[in-house]
Amino acid sequence: MSDPNQKSRTQFNKLQKKLRHTVGDAIADYNMIENGDKVMVCLSGGKDSYTLLDILMHLQKTAPVEFELIAVNLDQKQPGFPEHVLPEYLASLGVPYHIIERDTYSVVKRVIPEGNTTCGLCSRLRRGTLYGYAEANNVTKIALGHHRDDILETFFLNIFYGGKLKAMPPKLLSDDKKNIIIRPLAYTREKDIERLAAFKNYPIIPCNLCGSQENLQRQAMKVMLNAWDKQFPGRLETIFASLQNVAPSQLADTQLFDFAGLTRSQQAVEEQAMTFIARDGVYAVNLPGAGSAIARDGVSAASQSGTGAANAGLDVLAQ
Repeated sequence: MSDPNQKSRTQFNKLQKKLRHTVGDAIADYNMIENGDKVMVCLSGGKDSYTLLDILMHLQKTAPVEFELIAVNLDQKQPGFPEHVLPEYLASLGVPYHIIERDTYSVVKRVIPEGNTTCGLCSRLRRGTLYGYAEANNVTKIALGHHRDDILETFFLNIFYGGKLKAMPPKLLSDDKKNIIIRPLAYTREKDIERLAAFKNYPIIPCNLCGSQENLQRQAMKVMLNAWDKQFPGRLETIFASLQNVAPSQLADTQLFDFAGLTRSQQAVEEQAMTFIARDGVYAVNLPGAGSAIARDGVSAASQSGTGAANAGLDVLAQ
């Protein structure tokens, strides 16, 4: 009889290895972390940021480059927020950390009318505070816990509701050009993160600024993608691959590709002059300046003059 504990341990090891591999690939593909970097891991108390910190701490020990880590949490002064949880957890890991105390809760509640979604303003205030801390503390990279599902949800949100073809890039230079944001979980599936969080038993802190308010549009995208994933295995992988394989000339953005300036090159025109034409069993090879060889039903004709060849070709094709 197999040992359930041993089986569980084996599953955990395979899952942890898989996640470390996907994070390592994303970091390498986008050159997210370089030698001497000081990486600020933004820790919210959710499964994604816990997983991100966990894997980066492992990579810090095994990666061929040396970099610093600091875990940073923004205490937004939400009523009932368990202030002791993160400091105790981070202290147990032995990772450098800092808790920023900023009452963004009161600002959001004062500005946003009752019943409206607070996520937009909350995220902007949070982002501004974290950017400011990064600049003041010589942080070179800001690591966020967005995973592949977040990226795909954002992609379809922008298509369906924003009229834009964009998502969350794995690596981003902030608008003010002062901060580089990285998303090492860009290749990682949310369901794998959920499994790891269950194995590791992270001390999850729910976002209750607005009673765990759901963003209904994003939730609709999540439901749609999950349905596709069940009905068409591999579809989400293909969609994400399309974000890495963009053909600007096959879209319609005049700012991205110069459609108005398209012209035929002289070389292309000359190459086009050598053509193979097939119609009703008639084949013609046009050789510029050297005449044509024309064959129909096994009968060949040759003309040495360019004009004669052209006429011969027309005569044969017209039969």
